[in-house]
Amino acid sequence: MDAMKVGAVSYLNTKPLVYGLATREPNFELVFDLPSRLADRLGRGELDVALIPSIEFFQKTSYTIISDACIGCRGPVFSVKLFSRVPISQIKTLSLDEGSRTSAALVQILLKERHGVSPALLPLPIGSPWEESPADGILVIGDRAMHPPQGEFAEIWDLGDVWCRWAELPFVFAMWVARPGIDTADLAARLSLARDQGLAHLPQIAAAEAPRYNLSYEQCLVYLRDNLHFNLHHRELAGLRTYYEHAVRLGLAPAGILLPATLPTLT
Repeated sequence: MDAMKVGAVSYLNTKPLVYGLATREPNFELVFDLPSRLADRLGRGELDVALIPSIEFFQKTSYTIISDACIGCRGPVFSVKLFSRVPISQIKTLSLDEGSRTSAALVQILLKERHGVSPALLPLPIGSPWEESPADGILVIGDRAMHPPQGEFAEIWDLGDVWCRWAELPFVFAMWVARPGIDTADLAARLSLARDQGLAHLPQIAAAEAPRYNLSYEQCLVYLRDNLHFNLHHRELAGLRTYYEHAVRLGLAPAGILLPATLPTLT
């Protein structure tokens, strides 16, 4: 049997979703990459299944959400932040981290819907020193958003916190998606089991991963246990639907994508 090529995000937030997956699923070939690159590789058919940014699911009607495992939050997320050198309502230029298109769309939605702000967009290349960006506001995601910034900022938004307070719904950053033609009959159970095993071993994951990300054990454990949410339940689907509606209104996603009302093993 050919190995199934499974793409996962190369960030700390993914570790609980893939805990023990490589050894428990020998016919899975795990590929780690940045969120935006995973979406591109899935679209090119280089991957069969991938944990892709939510905004990417809205780009193709042929994609299928295949699991109730996800990366989301129900409050502050700690690893997705907007650093603004001016008051939020005065942002004229916005630098977007190219690592995640979902967070890029999210910050534009929040700025427009909450403050009526539509800044000019500047790229923030992956791996570039974000503090050197000349923009008024800078979106920073992933592991480097967790560490205190250099310099002075007028406001700092944790986008998970801002969204959840404003929308009164959780936010979903990424979910497991399959390209057309892939047999997904038993994938839901296998990916849910990996998630459940990861959640049962958060202390072990935190102990192993904290030094790699320059975090203390306690910081790492709190992030995985308290900041992140890994279950795509009904409220998460409602949050995803609300996010999609705003993205369509701002021209950040095409209309006509139908989100599922329920998912395999959804409770």
